[in-house]
Amino acid sequence: MSLFRIASAALAGGLIVSLAAAAPSLAASGGLTYPTPPSDGTVDTYYGTQVADPYRPLESIDSAATTAWVSAEATLTRSYLDAIPQRDAIKSHLQSMVNYERYSLPFHMRNEYFYTYNSGLQNQAVLYTTHGLNGTPRVLIDPNTLSKDGSVTASGETPSWNARLLAYATQTSGSDWQTWHVRDVASGNDLPDVLQWSKFSAASWLPDDTGFFYERYPAPAAGQTYKAALSAQSVWLHRLGTPQSADTQFYYRPDHKNWFYGAQVSEDKRYVVLSVSDNSSINSRIGYVDLRDPGHKMHELLWKNDAQWSYVDNAGPLFYFTTTLNAPNTRLVAIDVRNPAVMKTVVPESKFALSAASSVGRRFILTYLQDAHSAVRVYARNGQLIRNVDLPGLGDAGGFSGFRNDTTTFYSYAGWTTPPTIYSYDIMTGASTVYRKPRVSFDPSQYETKEVFYPSKDGTRVPMMISYRKGTTFDGSAPTILYAYGGFDIPMTPYFSAFIATWLKMGGVYAVANIRGGSEYGEAWHHGGMLGNKQNVFDDFISAAEYLIANKYTSTPKLAVKGESNGGLLIGAVETQRPDLFGAAVPGVGVLDMLRFDKFTIGNAWIPEYGCSSCGQADFGWLYKYSPYANVKAGTVYPPTLIMTSDHDDRVFPAHSFKFAARMQAAQAGPAPILLRVQQRGGHGGGTMLSQSIDSTADIYSFLVKSLDVTLPTDW
Repeated sequence: MSLFRIASAALAGGLIVSLAAAAPSLAASGGLTYPTPPSDGTVDTYYGTQVADPYRPLESIDSAATTAWVSAEATLTRSYLDAIPQRDAIKSHLQSMVNYERYSLPFHMRNEYFYTYNSGLQNQAVLYTTHGLNGTPRVLIDPNTLSKDGSVTASGETPSWNARLLAYATQTSGSDWQTWHVRDVASGNDLPDVLQWSKFSAASWLPDDTGFFYERYPAPAAGQTYKAALSAQSVWLHRLGTPQSADTQFYYRPDHKNWFYGAQVSEDKRYVVLSVSDNSSINSRIGYVDLRDPGHKMHELLWKNDAQWSYVDNAGPLFYFTTTLNAPNTRLVAIDVRNPAVMKTVVPESKFALSAASSVGRRFILTYLQDAHSAVRVYARNGQLIRNVDLPGLGDAGGFSGFRNDTTTFYSYAGWTTPPTIYSYDIMTGASTVYRKPRVSFDPSQYETKEVFYPSKDGTRVPMMISYRKGTTFDGSAPTILYAYGGFDIPMTPYFSAFIATWLKMGGVYAVANIRGGSEYGEAWHHGGMLGNKQNVFDDFISAAEYLIANKYTSTPKLAVKGESNGGLLIGAVETQRPDLFGAAVPGVGVLDMLRFDKFTIGNAWIPEYGCSSCGQADFGWLYKYSPYANVKAGTVYPPTLIMTSDHDDRVFPAHSFKFAARMQAAQAGPAPILLRVQQRGGHGGGTMLSQSIDSTADIYSFLVKSLDVTLPTDW
């Protein structure tokens, strides 16, 4: 689609190159004429094994040759997708489906409430505030006014303890880079404070509201803003009214440059709780500073990195954490920091995985994953079960935040065919009351979600949720999207998407496989799909496809597979391992070159999940065996493939997709297209403009309609 950095080449010093520069060298394959990418004879040697990397020049994403090639790819992709007759109707329907009022959960500080609202087709949601829950709403931050095209988004909104100020971050064109600002709540004006070079950060205010803690990186070198490998994050303290150059470095370990930090001031304003993780490992360390101590000494409370630790609350020196220590499904424990060697279990490990915990209204509210859907329980401070929260069905519940003296909290409930409804929850009585319910042009009663279980290659029982229109005939003819993620301890729980609902209205089936690598069944499920066990993830997904076909939900010519990020890696891997099994593939912003992912952006943080090619011969062995880029084989018939990435993706370097597309196009022996779509002014997904999401989804669905030979229902 859009050209990579052509319109904004100055962002990274790229050169504007005309399309004609790419024209002299073209390659024909699969019925399409593909632009010939820049290539060289690069061959790397890993532990005696020679590995060719012919498209290494595409890692120079701003070079004249790369920008020309991407420009030519964009022209080819646009001409193919725009020629699909159903595209305009699909886009129009997507716009209609998403055009409904959307609210976030309200949160508050004192009697000032905050929530985001989108009237329907706004590119970015707007932050509103009210004095009192039922006060008159007024706009506090409208990100749509912060840029001409709506590409700036706001995030991390954190009110000060007195609710007079709000720290918030802006992000541009989907980049992970955050710029912090402070807004006066009463006037709606920003203070002069501007803080740059922050990523993966939150803000936490000092007890007296004179400043806040945040995390940041050293400024990248010129021209490396979206490419350079990141390291040396640290915690900083900013005092209001001072320049960023005067900020105090609160905590940093130069001997551990790959550590990530999170600093949180406790509700009693006495402690700063420091959470430390080594790269993307879910294991963590916990430290704390007693703000009553003039020296602000950092106490290394839980410093063995032997389990996952997550701070929940404290009652003076008695701290509450969730942990996987001796509890792979996670338990709630209490530790008195005056005697940290003694740990008391408050709520023991359950047979279900504990996915979230909050402390509100002097209760603990714990959310569990029960076969990949939510079960919520309320406990007293002593760990006694008070009640279960009644939920409507096989969906996901999230929220339950607040303060100790609150009597009401809020949560949202949604399912694959259930639009998100916000409930207020009376903590004392357990009564749930509908607070806000969206009016969507979608009748959930006409659709259903069914949970099934299937055996993977090694016999492991894996859950999968399948959504479809009631009355669908399962004879193998239903166009189907199979989706999964499978990594980083992230579960795939139900959620509602107007885009998925559109696919269902189009007569499609939408299936989500809860494969290993996530946390659907606790840390054991995660470990079963990481490092040397990663092939289990691909086997689980392939088995899901085989189950859908064997049970006539769909058939190979009607089955599309889709995933993003680590899920993009999943799609690239299963497509190169089983190209015969799928009717179409859509890998999005994927980690596709597993031998070099750690060389760019935040990639080195993923080593605990994947290993790395330079970490040892064993790591290289499993990575080389499944790396999508390394396993594209010339002369293979691959299914129709639409490779998606973005020009400002500074999480998964877009060269992954560039190199994979180039190799797939050169290898394709069949008639199916291999297309590359690069979103301009886009990132890894967060902060994406709604108009961009509509366009990209219209392209995906149009591509699938053509690839799967879909006949749209007359009433869709």
